[in-house]
Amino acid sequence: MNKTERMLAIVIELQRKGVLRAEDLAAKFETSIRTIYRDVQALSEAGVPVAGAPGIGYSLMEGYFLPPVSFTAEEAVALLIGADFVEMRLDAEYGAKARSSQEKIEAVLPENVREETERIRSAIRLLNERGGRTRRLEKETFEQLRQAILRKRRVRFRYSKNLPDPDGHRHSERTVDPYGLVFSQGVWMLVAFCGLRRDIRHFRLSRMNELVVLEDSFRIVPGFRFQNHRPIDDRNVTVRMLVDQAVADRVQESDNFYMESFEPGEEGWLATFRVRRVEDLLQWTLGWGAAVRVLEPESLRERVREEIKKMFERY
Repeated sequence: MNKTERMLAIVIELQRKGVLRAEDLAAKFETSIRTIYRDVQALSEAGVPVAGAPGIGYSLMEGYFLPPVSFTAEEAVALLIGADFVEMRLDAEYGAKARSSQEKIEAVLPENVREETERIRSAIRLLNERGGRTRRLEKETFEQLRQAILRKRRVRFRYSKNLPDPDGHRHSERTVDPYGLVFSQGVWMLVAFCGLRRDIRHFRLSRMNELVVLEDSFRIVPGFRFQNHRPIDDRNVTVRMLVDQAVADRVQESDNFYMESFEPGEEGWLATFRVRRVEDLLQWTLGWGAAVRVLEPESLRERVREEIKKMFERY
């Protein structure tokens, strides 16, 4: 990185971070503190309003903004595809903002970069793999939750669990304090304090129905930090299965959420999973028929036998 590139990068870094010490900038750009002093002096002489406070660091004068003056084709593609993702996955308001951002990015690209960007982008597609009605409902849920999170309003909804509770019920009404939204394993999830369970819980947006934003406000649990939050891993049951070579590639491509490892063996491929209870894998296992054999635990083997017996009786 030459001096001119480094000076521009310093300005951009100050725009991003607000206040930075010379030591921070020197570490960031792998140079000496003395060099940073000289770069800042040169920026000031060039008219860039860099303010320095002893013991605090450097910052840009309030109101000063240097727009990005150039993108490589790859950088532009990354931003434009990111905007495509926002339009596809988020609500209508953010979709409109994403389209507006794309237009602004395209407007500042030099002609040669714009042509290269269009060429690269034409070879990449994001497909909305789910049904239109399902996606529309999930976007509406996302928008309601986003507003509730910003306004700190409780929400109430009817939730459908993947597996029934011990009492046999799969549906319940929940009133929660919404803390944030997470995109994981291809699905949107709400992180919230659940009034029913009296603890932090995660809810798939696709399983929510009859969502209502309430007028009740809430306070976040003391000590909770959304950015640092990691769900407790309570998958304590290990499952091992033997997969026939004929379907090994398809099993691997299924990208099962619970799969920990997938390794070749003498008789086939050994798949290892971690689940909360064996029922989490029952239907998935049955779907592969005789091509997948449960090795352990015995409780899952017994559940598979029970289901096969029921199917045999029906057919």
